[in-house]
Amino acid sequence: MSLRPFRPDDLEVLYRIDQACFPPGVSYSRQELAAFITRRSSKTWVAVAGDQVIGFLVADRAPQSVGHIITIDVAEHWRRRNVGTLLMDAAEYWVSTQKLRFVYLETAEDNLKAQAFYEKRGYVTLKRIARYYSNGAAAWVMVKALGEPMVDNRQPGVDN
Repeated sequence: MSLRPFRPDDLEVLYRIDQACFPPGVSYSRQELAAFITRRSSKTWVAVAGDQVIGFLVADRAPQSVGHIITIDVAEHWRRRNVGTLLMDAAEYWVSTQKLRFVYLETAEDNLKAQAFYEKRGYVTLKRIARYYSNGAAAWVMVKALGEPMVDNRQPGVDN
């Protein structure tokens, strides 16, 4: 398993993974996902096992000079196999190299597994946003303070 940068021909498989990971109203439309991925301020990592795409993460440098995890998606069969950890390590490292001290994300109020995963990584709950998702579900905003970037210039988990 390794990470690589997004390629335009990945969009369809990433869209299918996102649709499988999240319910309607929480998952992104193909157009929304493409817009997030192609922002000048964003970066997308694609997790692969052999030639199979097994997950991805989209992060952004938010206007408030903080990092924002837009989405992290791991194919169901690959969950609990460190794919999410590898993706989050890469994104947090990238955020720290951008000289940003904080990274935040939103997670559905009822997604307890995701909340536990983020809490283990040092994220704390900042606030609740009612009706955050288009299906009316609320979200928690979670934030993590980051230290200085690692001395090693190689990005974790990415084939250099």
